[in-house]
Amino acid sequence: MNTSNQKIIGRIELVNLPEWNFTDLEAKIDTGAFTSSLHCHHIEPFTKDGKSWIRFYMLDPDHDAYNEQMLEMPLHDQREVKSSNGETELRFFIQTKIEFFNSLYTIEFSLTDRSAMKYPLLIGRKFLRKGPFIVDVTNKNLSKNIKTKES
Repeated sequence: MNTSNQKIIGRIELVNLPEWNFTDLEAKIDTGAFTSSLHCHHIEPFTKDGKSWIRFYMLDPDHDAYNEQMLEMPLHDQREVKSSNGETELRFFIQTKIEFFNSLYTIEFSLTDRSAMKYPLLIGRKFLRKGPFIVDVTNKNLSKNIKTKES
C-alpha cells in the first residue's frame, strides 16, 4: 500500500463549512458509518424553479456556532439510512464544501437530528476514502492550522 499521500487524522477533527461561514465545528470521524451526517432541525423539502430543494437550520440554538440562519440548498438525494440505533429512516442529502486537513473537498451530508449526539457532524467512510485518510483513534484535531488548497 502506498502511504506517501495518506493523511493521519484523529477521532475528532475541527472542520470548516465555508459556503455557510461555519468554522471550527467538531466532527466525529466514524469509520463504522458509511455516510456523513449533519445535525439540522426544521428540515423542509420544497420546489424551486421546478427542482427539488431543501431548507433547514443547522445546529441547535444552544451550540456556540448557531446563527439562526436558514439554509437553502438543492436536494442532492433522498434515500434510506440505517441509524446507529439500527432503525432505518428516509433522509435528505445535500452537497457542500468542507475544509478538512489541508484541502477543500465536496462532501455529501445526510440531514438529521443529532441533538442526542455529542458532535454535530459525523464524517463517514464514503468521505474518508477521498483522502485517503488513516484514522489514529489516540489523537484528535490533527488537521487544524494548515493552509487550504483545492482538491
